[in-house]
Amino acid sequence: MSEIDAAAVAAAMRRVGAALEAARDRLTELDQAVGDGDLGITAGKAGQAIAAHADGDPGEDLGKFVAQGGMAVNRVASSTMGTLLATALMRAGKAASGKATLTSADLVAMLLAADQGIQERGKAKPGDKTVVDALHPAALAFEAAIGEGASLADAGQRMLEAARQGLDAVTPLRNRIGRAGWVGERTEGAVDPGCAAMVVILEALSRSDRASP
Repeated sequence: MSEIDAAAVAAAMRRVGAALEAARDRLTELDQAVGDGDLGITAGKAGQAIAAHADGDPGEDLGKFVAQGGMAVNRVASSTMGTLLATALMRAGKAASGKATLTSADLVAMLLAADQGIQERGKAKPGDKTVVDALHPAALAFEAAIGEGASLADAGQRMLEAARQGLDAVTPLRNRIGRAGWVGERTEGAVDPGCAAMVVILEALSRSDRASP
């Protein structure tokens, strides 16, 4: 597979930014059911920051460019979800530090680093009904697919399917962490908004007509 260049990375970031902005109303509605209803606002701000950053000069260090996207999110979206997204981008960028182009193996390392970063920062684990329940299985599925020699497009689809299955698997459960955890049994059967937001992000990353993250 050809290496992934700066233009492809920037395009992926623009897709994510646009997808988060487009999902703003739906995420607000989901968050109103179990939280304080501000996730849509956070998603919109984060999406705008990511898209604006993607229009800048990536330079020769794509890891640094991705990490700086996380810093941009952190400046505009200081909520819990904003912090987690910023952490994911900064950890992913660190995993690709110094690279002018990326390989599929680099993308695996970036996804796994983002997953670990969110788990550590959010003090969450799979099954707690959080964003982790979409990202963790997605990262593992992507890693497995690439390890089996799948194309980037096929690996992306397996990643997305795993994320959707993760979301579906925890929807019947009770939230255990964060503001939604305070609501208790009312969260049983409700879609976790953070988990849904991660599926939106991974859907955007999996859509491409060229080799890109």
